[in-house]
Amino acid sequence: MIQKLFRFIKGLIDSVLGLFSNDLGIDLGTASTHVFVRGEGVVLSEPSVVAIEKATNRVVAVGEEAKKMLGRTPDSIVAIRPMKDGVISDPEVTEAMLKYFIKKVQPRGFLTRPSVVVAIPPEISQVERRAVIDAAEHAGARSVILVEQPKAAAIGVGLPVQEPGGNMVIDIGGGTTDYAVISLGGLVYSKSIKIAGDEMDEDITEYLRKTYNLMIGERTAEEIKIRIGSAYPLEEEMTMDVRGRDLIAGLPKTIAVTSVEIREALADTVQSIVDASKSTLEHTPPELAADLIDRGIVMAGGGSLLRGLDKRIAEETGLPVLVADDPTTAVVRGTGETLNMSRNLQRRLMSNSKLDF
Repeated sequence: MIQKLFRFIKGLIDSVLGLFSNDLGIDLGTASTHVFVRGEGVVLSEPSVVAIEKATNRVVAVGEEAKKMLGRTPDSIVAIRPMKDGVISDPEVTEAMLKYFIKKVQPRGFLTRPSVVVAIPPEISQVERRAVIDAAEHAGARSVILVEQPKAAAIGVGLPVQEPGGNMVIDIGGGTTDYAVISLGGLVYSKSIKIAGDEMDEDITEYLRKTYNLMIGERTAEEIKIRIGSAYPLEEEMTMDVRGRDLIAGLPKTIAVTSVEIREALADTVQSIVDASKSTLEHTPPELAADLIDRGIVMAGGGSLLRGLDKRIAEETGLPVLVADDPTTAVVRGTGETLNMSRNLQRRLMSNSKLDF
């Protein structure tokens, strides 16, 4: 009787709080966090970075402002990326980051308690799932639903995931690349590798260090990747001036690098992403694999914007490959679509079990 009364009171409080809140969809990524507000769309896309004062653990900056501090902070301040390989590596900092983002999109004070759908990698452990839920609840969410990132991406780009047919998605984020074959709203097969955008940045940094004795920072490596990075020969190769520190002289130095060199630097990482694509197809049931001949593969996530990666995967798998419109927000748009679904459909999509064929 007491438990029923408690549930009734909690439900009443949640309903009242819901009147003051717009529910949220969150793509909590290693590199960036995106937030969808019901009725408004994608309202926030900022780096998953927090700057903290060491002595007091006080948050100095979050998101874009904190990213500007990477590699440029004094000893008293440290810029932290609290997500690693798609999961929470620092719960307290992640909670602070989420609180900041939720407050930024819903600045209404203590009555703001939204329901939240959070996208997660498909193969994280129950402990890691619990960490995501705890961080969101402590940040102010009144309820939390988890959905696998490739499934959210498929929903976000409008694939018919509820139909009895094969849909394959590759979501290339900052910390992980997630692969999924989806049918009837469930994951038939999923695979996640800890090779993605961050690994590409590290490849570029290491290549310049070994080849030119030039040390560069995270932001510079990312800029090189975006401006001249590629996975397939370009019709017109490009050149870029890169500034860093000479490891021998210890002085600032500028060099010119070409897209051919950067493609060479990224070769192993790109091949790993392609090989995992083929491995996913090898584990796909024959009937669904046949569907993919017509439907092809859809790529999402910021890493899918690497020039020629779609062409490279298409060439090695023999399937058509399509990069989603605005691939960086495909996952968060999927969480937003999930908010609008009925409770029964949400439960079906949130199921952690894979279909058994």
